[in-house]
Amino acid sequence: MPSSLIIIPCYNEQERLQSETFLEFTRQHPHIQMLFVNDGSTDNTLTVLHGLAASAPQSIDVCDLPQNGGKAEAVRQGMLAALTTSADTIGFLDADLATPLDAIPTFLDVLNRRPDIDIVLGSRLSLLGRRIQRQPKRRLLGRLFATVASHVLWTPICDTQCGAKLFRNTPLLRDVLSQPFLARWIFDVELLARMKQLRQEQQLSPLNEVVFEQPLDVWREVPGSKLKATDFAKAPWELVQIYSRYLSPWAEASQLQSYPLPVMRPFEGTTETVRRPQRRAA
Repeated sequence: MPSSLIIIPCYNEQERLQSETFLEFTRQHPHIQMLFVNDGSTDNTLTVLHGLAASAPQSIDVCDLPQNGGKAEAVRQGMLAALTTSADTIGFLDADLATPLDAIPTFLDVLNRRPDIDIVLGSRLSLLGRRIQRQPKRRLLGRLFATVASHVLWTPICDTQCGAKLFRNTPLLRDVLSQPFLARWIFDVELLARMKQLRQEQQLSPLNEVVFEQPLDVWREVPGSKLKATDFAKAPWELVQIYSRYLSPWAEASQLQSYPLPVMRPFEGTTETVRRPQRRAA
């Protein structure tokens, strides 16, 4: 089973963080580590996270961003830090565990048995036998958005916005994360758009051939979501920006920069083998 490092972005999660659930999962799955990214929380989240790391120092570490930069940047900074480790796969998951932790081993199994797949996306499909609990209004808006996003990407993805994704640790992933995202809410779409653009430029197999959508067995809406109604209103403009920047006929070639130094290197004080970042030419 490949090793994995999962990014958990956190902003004011003191009351919702299920500490014992995380600890029990790491005890059962020692090949899966977690990096909690504190995104400038104003409550006691950072103290809770340090307590988690102290309870399982081989499995849990904390990246502290002193200022709130939004979920997109928290995930990006966490993944940049994760790329300095020897983890075979790197992913992210919402702190509220709307997607249960049990989904991670399922995602890893996909990558283990499918060497042609580089990306596993969780999909909240309301299939028979699944327990997908979403508010009807959000389900409708989500379905509408996913349809438009799949047309923008020219890739038939059913659910771009599920907060559970897993990637192989590859040089291409480092390139994708080298610059901050334009989008704050739909950064998942931008990440896939960057991958699509780079794969085309490097004459690799198309994006749709390396993505696997894994229907979730369980997903539930957790009270206290940071998502606001205004975020839905911003999504169309962000989609226009993503299409224009990466996928349109007039889009410029990708600007590969030097690999940015991460804000920290996870598990540097443990027995975890650290892979130093590789520099790229500008």
